[in-house]
Amino acid sequence: MARILVVNSNTTEGVTRRIAAVAAAAAPAGTQVETVTAPFGLPLIVSRADWLVAGPATLAALQAARGRFDAAVVACFGDPGVEAAKELFEVPVIGISEAAFHAAALLGRRFGIVSFTAALRPMFEDCLERSGLASRCAGFRMGPAFAGDPSRVAEERRELLRELVRRSVEEDGAESVILAGGPLAGVAAALQPESPVPLVDGTVAGVRLAAALAGMAPSRRTPRPRALTGYAPGLEALYASLTPSPGNARP
Repeated sequence: MARILVVNSNTTEGVTRRIAAVAAAAAPAGTQVETVTAPFGLPLIVSRADWLVAGPATLAALQAARGRFDAAVVACFGDPGVEAAKELFEVPVIGISEAAFHAAALLGRRFGIVSFTAALRPMFEDCLERSGLASRCAGFRMGPAFAGDPSRVAEERRELLRELVRRSVEEDGAESVILAGGPLAGVAAALQPESPVPLVDGTVAGVRLAAALAGMAPSRRTPRPRALTGYAPGLEALYASLTPSPGNARP
């Protein structure tokens, strides 16, 4: 039985509960899913600065559960800490951004990205560029600034999201559309009956891809153990316990 860890990189428990429900429903039969909240950080990730803070928090959450999962999903669009986790952990770690981009590219030649606030766009663009799929993106449709409860944004902006999906399809020519953001888990399924194109939920895509990858050994590029100071004890222990891959071992 594959064990999947899902990490909410923000600190809002209501968002974690939303992600957990969607992740559990998306998991293939026989898959065990555990969803956790970042141990420190911000209630919502909406900027590059927030993304940088969320990286260590995500790594700390992964380290705290080490040994309890066969693959992990970082359920924060922008994938904070994912590149580091791919180096530092011995199991596959994927982000919901990369999972959504690849799923959407398989479901349509051009995909749109819809989210609740345009503040997220620079971070999303960075992540899209790293994925190598920027040329497949039909464009972004995003709402105004948001300062409310992150666990309620999916309900409060449901009508706006519906309209943004429509515009992505009709005006941008998107053949699939991503509903981007951990707090929007479940929205794609709710809006799908009204959409003429596939709607992609990053949490769903992430969990299903993680289940497929569980048991596949990732390419290890781990550096040698080093003394990390000034961070959470779990992160310091993570760096101290590293086992170098052959290419990075000391002579």
